[in-house]
Amino acid sequence: MKKTLSKEESARSPEAQLRSLNERLDPKQQKLVRSIRAAVRKRFPTANELAYDYSSFFVIAYSPTDRGVDAIVSIAARADRVDLYFNNGPRLPDPKKLLLGSGKQVRYVRLEKAAQLAHPDVKAFIAAAIDLSAVPLPGKGKGTLIIKTNKAGAAKKRPRPRRKPTK
Repeated sequence: MKKTLSKEESARSPEAQLRSLNERLDPKQQKLVRSIRAAVRKRFPTANELAYDYSSFFVIAYSPTDRGVDAIVSIAARADRVDLYFNNGPRLPDPKKLLLGSGKQVRYVRLEKAAQLAHPDVKAFIAAAIDLSAVPLPGKGKGTLIIKTNKAGAAKKRPRPRRKPTK
């Protein structure tokens, strides 16, 4: 996979930037991501799409605001898989134990095709995630694609030096 977006790429339209992120994947994965994105976009037409580049994978979050923390669901696209993440995942009803992950904030399902989004269990997770969202989705309008980058191209944070042990 290629590195993060260059200055030239970041000057292009958001759609072109997202396309560039997807083109880092093999053609089969690209097609899968496009089909899943189209299906999720159809389900959340008023949500903003927030795209994050994490160099080895990228995420598209669907949020009623321009903040990722408010996202209801997110698509994580990696070279070997695509996952649908649910914010408030630990709070979602999951009697069949289908949700993966053990984080405090999110849970996910692995997607091998966009048609899985129509599965009754996945639809129930999406509906419950919408109900648990702290910020409601706009009732009308169209969401915007926003490419999120680290502030001013800042370098990665370096770990803080450890304190010397006290005697």
